[in-house]
Amino acid sequence: MTRPLVTQEMIDSYQRDGVVVIRGLFDGYVDQLRAGVAANMDAPGPYASENKKAGETGRFFDDYCNWTRIEPFRQVIEAAPAAAVAADLMGSDRVQMFHDHVLVKEPGTSMATPWHQDGPYYFVQGQQTVSFWAPLDPVREATLRCVIGSHRWEKEVLPTRWVAQEGFFPDEGQYMPVPDPDAEGMEVAEFEMAPGDAVAFNFRTLHGARGNTSASRRRAFSLRLVGDDARYVERPGRTSPPFPGHGMQPGEHLREDWFPILYER
Repeated sequence: MTRPLVTQEMIDSYQRDGVVVIRGLFDGYVDQLRAGVAANMDAPGPYASENKKAGETGRFFDDYCNWTRIEPFRQVIEAAPAAAVAADLMGSDRVQMFHDHVLVKEPGTSMATPWHQDGPYYFVQGQQTVSFWAPLDPVREATLRCVIGSHRWEKEVLPTRWVAQEGFFPDEGQYMPVPDPDAEGMEVAEFEMAPGDAVAFNFRTLHGARGNTSASRRRAFSLRLVGDDARYVERPGRTSPPFPGHGMQPGEHLREDWFPILYER
């Protein structure tokens, strides 16, 4: 497939704002990703969640770390140009796989995806990181929302459990409370998107999404990748994903047998 053109302006926007939209990144792979989502929902993995919250309507399913067992995901990750585009955006010579994530909001799902940064949940630290969020259905109101420049905040945002809304780790002052970007007047980027488009954002970019009040499904596939400066870091508790038994030590690159290199210049 043709690789989307990544201009210097797009790279500058990504570095400055922590987010940029890449039109057509997964063009030609949407049907495969939809098949993967269907397989994932038919046979959820050990980390799957239905995100059932009292008073909320609809179904909000998410699951992650399934690419090694769901063949359509593996095929797209290995064939699509996402890793090469990530290298350009990050300014990295190589790109490693971290994990995949599926998020499905059925029609009439009222629950919003809470505001959060991905990075604090992970055992990865570094500036060269990228998440791709790719809708598999046309999106407007249920699209991803990202706070401009939040990847450069001095403190990370406290990771929380989405349903319980309690802290994922004990907070000993290293985290800031989860803000309310709308109430606090923060600059929020959101994009009307077609299947095949993707939002690229830094692991430390604050983001969320509204519920899906439309009459159509909102399926999204996310791909998390890391670059040259990414290192293993210990957190105050169990990370998400946990990757039990990884055996890595602080300051090490992620082990390549678990997190393979997808692209190298």
